[in-house]
Amino acid sequence: MKSSISPLYRLSRWLIRAGLGFYFKRIERFHSERVPPRGPVLFASNHPNSLTDAFVIGTSVPRKVNFVGTVQLFKFAPAKWLLSHCGVIPVNRMKDDPRAMRTVLNTFEACYRVLERGEAVAIFPEGITHDDPQLKAVKTGAARMALELEDRHNGKLGLQIVPVGLTFSAKQYYRSEALVHFGEPIRVTDYLAAYAANRHRGIQALIAEVEHRIQQLILHLPRLERTRIIDAVKRLYLDRLWVGNTVINEPVTPQAGKLLLLQAISRAVDFAFANHPARAEEFMRKLAIYEAALRRLRLPERVLAHFPERRWMLHQSLLWVLVAVLCAPVALYGWIHRLVPTLLLSVIVAKSEKTPADKTNISTATILGGVVVFTGFYGLCVFVFHQFFGWKETLVYACSLPPTSLAAYCYLRGLKRFAASARAAIVLMRAPRAARRLQVWRSELIGLIDAEREEFLRAEVPGTGVES
Repeated sequence: MKSSISPLYRLSRWLIRAGLGFYFKRIERFHSERVPPRGPVLFASNHPNSLTDAFVIGTSVPRKVNFVGTVQLFKFAPAKWLLSHCGVIPVNRMKDDPRAMRTVLNTFEACYRVLERGEAVAIFPEGITHDDPQLKAVKTGAARMALELEDRHNGKLGLQIVPVGLTFSAKQYYRSEALVHFGEPIRVTDYLAAYAANRHRGIQALIAEVEHRIQQLILHLPRLERTRIIDAVKRLYLDRLWVGNTVINEPVTPQAGKLLLLQAISRAVDFAFANHPARAEEFMRKLAIYEAALRRLRLPERVLAHFPERRWMLHQSLLWVLVAVLCAPVALYGWIHRLVPTLLLSVIVAKSEKTPADKTNISTATILGGVVVFTGFYGLCVFVFHQFFGWKETLVYACSLPPTSLAAYCYLRGLKRFAASARAAIVLMRAPRAARRLQVWRSELIGLIDAEREEFLRAEVPGTGVES
């Protein structure tokens, strides 16, 4: 059956895309051509960022994508009508109402009807959202659903599973970046024979393939204790990998390229610990000394990387003074209108956090809360303004609020970064011995990375797309 996208779904997707556009500086879609343009599709994705993950996937493909949501959202008739038209499939969970609990098979049936219409359903097979840079254990529900449905249609439905990898540069921060990485579709019919012979083994084979494909689309770190080392290598060495790029063998977007390089760094770190543990331990020891010195002096890595390039720092200083002078009136205008909703939104986000260390809910609360708070406050400002001025002036005023608000935020963030860099540069110039010592430690760390990279390049299996 041919599916169609309702005007209400298109409108909701446009509004969500607008909200994502304000929160994220850039959302990159990599290999979006792998998404089948028609036919039943099951998107299977990692789940690092709560409800925002659904927003990002749903707005990253041109076709309609349905998601599963708790039946509690459907209690009010207007909400039920809206959610039903926006692709949300109601599911009753035990904690919602144990007396009316539907079985897992009943839950599957709701998704089957959508897939049989030729639409797409997105699920998160980990079952939880989390902060760790690794894929948690993938549950078998996606494979069970896919194989059961395809088996019902004797392998003629044409259901495909598209693995998706979501990567966020700093999901808890406004104006960060996101990457949606689509994998090659998996034909469910290829696993029907194994499923017919032994259902359990067939399900395990398919879900293992789904898990493996998603891991390839993200920075999957089985050993979380090595996260700090990989982050350090990224700060020290990523620019060098970009400059002498024999690393990536296909055209990529910036965030996708960074992901491929980080995957190579992760493999190189594992290689070092497995083959040269003494060198790895030496790197960890020197890294601890280097990072402790940076923290003590409150120095950002980017300043030390350019020190003592005085010409670079002078150009940066002159540029920022010019920007600060020219853009101050616009920034002030933006912050006059931005301050109140920003304070209200900070309260909303603080209350939405599960724990201080949990970052999974911040972007969702910011996007949804921001739409309500900023729209309401700016609407009030426009209403008051119109009491004193005509329609033309009011229209110009209303159109000025969103761009000047964003400009004000960027201005303040840039000013803070410049102030921190200027302070760090002054510290380094006043303490030349400390600066030289830091540079020596930094050079030694880079030297260890260089040495390990040569070994890794000789050992890395060619044809993987990334060599190191």
